[in-house]
Amino acid sequence: MMTLPPPEPLFVLRGTASPVNTLKFHCKTSCGAEPFLFSGSGNGIIHTWSLTTRRPVAELNGHQGKSVLWVQTLWDNDSLISQGRDLRLCLWDLAEGRCAVTDIIEAGNVGFCQCSLLDRGSSQKLLAVPGSCSDEVQILDLATKMKVCSLKPSLKLGMPMCIRLWQPDFGLDPLLLAGYENGSLTLWSLSERRQLCSLSCHNEPVLSLDFDSEKLQGVSGAPDKAIKIWKLDGQHCLKLKNSFDLVNPGISHLCIREDKKILAAAGWDHRIRIFGWKKMNPLAVLRFHTESMHCVTFSDHGMSPDRLMAAGSKDQRISVWSIYNQK
Repeated sequence: MMTLPPPEPLFVLRGTASPVNTLKFHCKTSCGAEPFLFSGSGNGIIHTWSLTTRRPVAELNGHQGKSVLWVQTLWDNDSLISQGRDLRLCLWDLAEGRCAVTDIIEAGNVGFCQCSLLDRGSSQKLLAVPGSCSDEVQILDLATKMKVCSLKPSLKLGMPMCIRLWQPDFGLDPLLLAGYENGSLTLWSLSERRQLCSLSCHNEPVLSLDFDSEKLQGVSGAPDKAIKIWKLDGQHCLKLKNSFDLVNPGISHLCIREDKKILAAAGWDHRIRIFGWKKMNPLAVLRFHTESMHCVTFSDHGMSPDRLMAAGSKDQRISVWSIYNQK
């Protein structure tokens, strides 16, 4: 039997006029609401893209021309958070077509580490941000903007390059996973303000990680050729499970789809690699972009009829794909 060729993009979004650093779907669940895609670019602009007309419907300009590193929506209202290299976190009110910055949180670090949000609904929203010290991560209460705790390793691990807040189960204390400049991964307890364990995972800085809280299994990538799979055991100990070498080096971003079936890897070699998450079997290599991939993300179950995947590149284009949607 002949192997099927890799699919082409469902459509392509153009017009950012700058490299695309971060993407986030916003698929509202209210009846008749239109799904959107937010993109953050190197020129400081956040575009709101209609996935129906495939055109930008709004431009958010709140980062003084400095690169946008991260955007995140809040599900209980029409709000957006953005992080820029202007040392600011902007909170946006997008209700009824507004594009207004309602609040600004001053950040202490101008590195490349994206923030992480743990949205626990009306009870609390915790935000992990790079701290003022180069090796520090601060946890903020988003509602009050007060610092909950500061997490600083006792050993020299370098700067945090990627972070992920998560909560094991409802009612349990949240935890933080952090990938550092020296290639190590560390699990932090927020309530105890201490490191629970650390794993020497890569020989170069950890550029991206994602975590499956159901399987207690995560994935990380670096400038090298290896994608590392690791597990968290019942004693809060990180253990390396497997390593997969790619043909070309450099992973910018990793994303596990919400249904925990698909993993996407955005590569420096202009390609998006798709794996089955359960066994890490390679499914496809998607070739469309002409420069390094910067980010990849999936829509959630609110997207109808299919989940979508979007990828952003240094070539200033956003490709949108419909892949592996069989149940």
